[in-house]
Amino acid sequence: MSEKFHTELDRLKQDTAEMVQFARDMLSESVNALTEQDTTKALQVISKKKHIREVTIALEDRTYQLIALYQPMAKDMRVIACMLKMITAAERIGRYGKDIANMVKHLQDQPDFAQSLPIPHMAEQVLGMIDDAIAAFETENLEAIKDFSSRDDAVDALWHSIFRETLTFMMENPKTITRSTYYIMVARYLERSGDHACKMAENIHYMVTGERIEIK
Repeated sequence: MSEKFHTELDRLKQDTAEMVQFARDMLSESVNALTEQDTTKALQVISKKKHIREVTIALEDRTYQLIALYQPMAKDMRVIACMLKMITAAERIGRYGKDIANMVKHLQDQPDFAQSLPIPHMAEQVLGMIDDAIAAFETENLEAIKDFSSRDDAVDALWHSIFRETLTFMMENPKTITRSTYYIMVARYLERSGDHACKMAENIHYMVTGERIEIK
């Protein structure tokens, strides 16, 4: 395979990692905006929706062009396949960030809970998984993603805990129904983002080793 191909492949790989980081930051900033009830921060996240869509299309087009021009095989093809999956996952994570940011304006005048929910902690766990997936993708060192199964279980447990807590809040104080409903959605979006991190990890493992795994 030509030197030009590998130069283009390396550049595309780096750009893909940067897109995942961009989506990860959208998710992080949206949770911060929600926690702080900061509509200005929320609007900044929402404004990034167009950019992440444009980047998605541009990266996919560049990937397809590499396939058409060079017809890569073996490890190179696995890298390209992984990049396409990473791009898709990143766009969805970014959308979850945008959706969470959209909720902020609806919660400003809603009664708060008697006690706080572990949404920031859940977000921290999910963001850490995305960070480690990015690191594994860039370095091809699988050490950072070897414990994703147990970490995903922890995120799922938080999701179920938040769901139960919000139901309790709604029963104790019907005035919190609106806020509870939105927070259930936030927890669900974070749980799905964790699932996308696991899918990225599965594809990174295949990219590096040629072996398929399933993170349950």
